[in-house]
Amino acid sequence: MTTAEGATAGFLVWRLSMKWRVAVDRAVAPLGLTHAQYALLGALYGMGRSGQRPSQRQLADTTGLEPLYVSKLARALEGAGLVARTRDPGDPRAMQLSLTEQGREVTGRAITVVQGLLDRLLAPLGGQQSPRTRQFAEDLATLLDAPLEPPTDNEEPS
Repeated sequence: MTTAEGATAGFLVWRLSMKWRVAVDRAVAPLGLTHAQYALLGALYGMGRSGQRPSQRQLADTTGLEPLYVSKLARALEGAGLVARTRDPGDPRAMQLSLTEQGREVTGRAITVVQGLLDRLLAPLGGQQSPRTRQFAEDLATLLDAPLEPPTDNEEPS
């Protein structure tokens, strides 16, 4: 019996997300990172390349991580010399984040490692550039855009 036989879509999404998280954790561990740290660094890397210095809130929105968790991750990464946290001149309560030189170097290495994992994960769909993978990515984006808030007292559960 395969993992998919009789499984619900929800179970398969959960299993794939766990498989990916564990694989990334193992792959980036030699660089001194966890999956969550990599997610934060990778998002910062991409945002920094487009000239952004995101706030912790913006980074939470981009990564899907809870703002409090982003704050804790950012402090730990700052302590490791990978992230710089500075006050936002437009909002003194907010912290802007950027990668340090060391952070850019470590993140670049981590991205290379994770891209290799992604190549292996997507090989059964024809690789990262295949039409099947593009459709899969579109389907995942559709699911990510679907609201998941619990129904209010006035609504029937769907």
